Amino acid sequence: QVQLVESGGGLVETGGSLRLSCAASGRTFSSYTMGWFRQAPGKEREFVAAIRWSRGTPYYADSVKGRFTISRDNAKNTVYLQMNNLEPEDTAVYYCALGETLATIATYWGQGTQVTVSS
Repeated sequence: QVQLVESGGGLVETGGSLRLSCAASGRTFSSYTMGWFRQAPGKEREFVAAIRWSRGTPYYADSVKGRFTISRDNAKNTVYLQMNNLEPEDTAVYYCALGETLATIATYWGQGTQVTVSS
C-alpha cells in the first residue's frame, strides 16, 4: 500500500504563488510516476501535472503550462508543484496521485489540499 500526504495549500490573491508538496511512503516500485490533479466545485477532477520519477520527465496540462512547475526530491520521495501567477480559475482541491506509469497514475491518491485564489 502507498500513502500520499499533501501539504501547502491555502488562500492567495490573483497573481500570487503557492507550492504544494506530496510525500510518498509505503510500497515501493522500480519505476513510477507522481503528479497532481485538481477538482473545482461542480466540475470533474482534471489532470494538472505529472513527473516520471526515474528520468524526471514532466507533463503539464495546457491550462498550467508556463505557470506551474513540477519537480521531485528523490531522497525524500516527495513531489512538488510550484504554482505561479495563480488565477481564480485555479481554485480547487488539489490531489496528489501515484502510479507505475503515466497511464496508471491514478492508482493511489492523497487526501487533497485546498487552493483558493481570490480575485
